[in-house]
Amino acid sequence: MRAVVVFEHGGPEVLSLVEDYRDPEVGPRDVLVEVRATALNHLDIWVREGLPGVVLPRILGSDISGVVKEVGVGVERFKPGDEVIVAPGYGCGVCEFCLSGRESLCSEYTMPGYHVDGGYAELTVHPERAILPKPSSLTFEEAASVPLVFLTSWHMLRTLADVREGQWVLVWGAGSGVGISSIQIAKMLGANVIATVGDDWKIEKAYEIGADHVIQRRREDVVSKIREIAGGVDVVIDSVGRDTWPKDLKVLRKGGKLISVGATSGPEAEVDVRYVFAKQISIIGAYMGSRAELMEVLKFIERGKLKPVIDSVLELEDAKFAHEKMERSEMFGKIILATGD
Repeated sequence: MRAVVVFEHGGPEVLSLVEDYRDPEVGPRDVLVEVRATALNHLDIWVREGLPGVVLPRILGSDISGVVKEVGVGVERFKPGDEVIVAPGYGCGVCEFCLSGRESLCSEYTMPGYHVDGGYAELTVHPERAILPKPSSLTFEEAASVPLVFLTSWHMLRTLADVREGQWVLVWGAGSGVGISSIQIAKMLGANVIATVGDDWKIEKAYEIGADHVIQRRREDVVSKIREIAGGVDVVIDSVGRDTWPKDLKVLRKGGKLISVGATSGPEAEVDVRYVFAKQISIIGAYMGSRAELMEVLKFIERGKLKPVIDSVLELEDAKFAHEKMERSEMFGKIILATGD
């Protein structure tokens, strides 16, 4: 099969297009998927650069849509020809965390493209429990744009923050996948949304997907602007890390919640703990979510209440360019690698 493979850690140049890479083996209760589309995430960049526990060689790509090509012995829910998506993370299914709906805490939690090979290829194989029917209303490209970011945002806003109608939510990075899904979900839950962007051309796009206020972070003081707009916010969705945490603590209201889901600017953040205890702020880490939550959010996708946003559709051989584009934040929405007909 054709696949983009990482044989060594480094920059985009280490992404190698291999024309005859080995096909994945199909074991009992496994489903072999013919990949039609895979969406990029910042996780791909971090794995490429070298995250702890990454075993090379590795095929990146956590967001996958495609068609079932073959099923292993014991598979009952799927057959060849079914259109499917792959859960961007899945646990063992039997431990206390999986059974209590906290699947991402499972010690065997597995993410395609990180712990096992993912979707930058013509074929990918995963356990039956990781396979879900593709929403019939979506194209393969749209379906690949949904799983990781909409699951993550649903887990943050609905499960962890319990966002209520009338609350104020700050979303950093409106043009990212998590930014786009968080804005839509927060609005669906009845919140008022303040979003940030780093480029002028993204401002109108942020309004189009539901943001109530958009701040151009490069030329406006985010803290002052938020205080002017709303006085403060109840929830912050932060995927940036080092550069934004000090601002988060200043704009959060008493009893507010800082939901940390990434560190694109760096992993070490400065924290003035006086804000934390004086305003009784909760700092909550978010890491994906459960398949049950993904199934729940897919219902809103099917009904058109939530919509994926695609920036561009490229080919496997464009993987290096796609990574460079994401690293420069030159996208609004998901960058897709189309890998099939």
